[in-house]
Amino acid sequence: MPEASIGSVPDVGSSHFLSRLPAFFGEYVALTGVRLKGMEMVECGLATHFVHSKHLASLENELSMMSSSDAKNKTKIFEIINKYANERTTKSENTISRLEIINKCFSRETVEDILSALETFATDRNEKWILDAIKSIKSTSPLCVKLALKLIREGRSQNLEHCLAREHLVVSNLLRRTVNDDFYEGPRAMLIDKDRKPQWSPSKLELVNEEMVNKCFSAIDDEDWQPLRLFERPNTDHIAMSKI
Repeated sequence: MPEASIGSVPDVGSSHFLSRLPAFFGEYVALTGVRLKGMEMVECGLATHFVHSKHLASLENELSMMSSSDAKNKTKIFEIINKYANERTTKSENTISRLEIINKCFSRETVEDILSALETFATDRNEKWILDAIKSIKSTSPLCVKLALKLIREGRSQNLEHCLAREHLVVSNLLRRTVNDDFYEGPRAMLIDKDRKPQWSPSKLELVNEEMVNKCFSAIDDEDWQPLRLFERPNTDHIAMSKI
């Protein structure tokens, strides 16, 4: 989830599914942009299965050979997937095993408090993943990382449709430069000029006040803009669940 590093926020429903990860793991993923491996995705509940790339062709072939009647049977589909899914448990040193420290740090109320807690652990432990988390948070857009935290925290009490609508509203405000130009500065620095030196405004976390954050969650007074409206969708089975 690298959105804050390019001046944006978690979108496409991220504030819904990240907020439902174990404890405060969602905040960790959203604020640091950490990349998770396949089995880690399964362990934390972001994926139902992990199939190694060397087995994907065989899995695809077997699924394509199903009869039309079987193709509508979810149980049969999952039986085939389970034949190829990797059931290994994750190693003790991976991201999931860090959950205790993650919870102690990312349960804090503000981004500043989270960063302070991480720096305290970094002094005591000097572990690379903690130092990487600190570096990531400090390098991202100060406004967007605070927006991300608010989206995740509020997403815990909202359904998917509400989360999508909120994300759409925040991104619309970023596009309209309601507070700053970070939405454009990030892609310039990371994707266009590639100097990797975005000039965020404000440049520091402590300069981003509550009024700035709330402005990005405010309705847009423009007759050409419409809030996101979604069609009703059926309930889905086989939702990924955390295994930790």
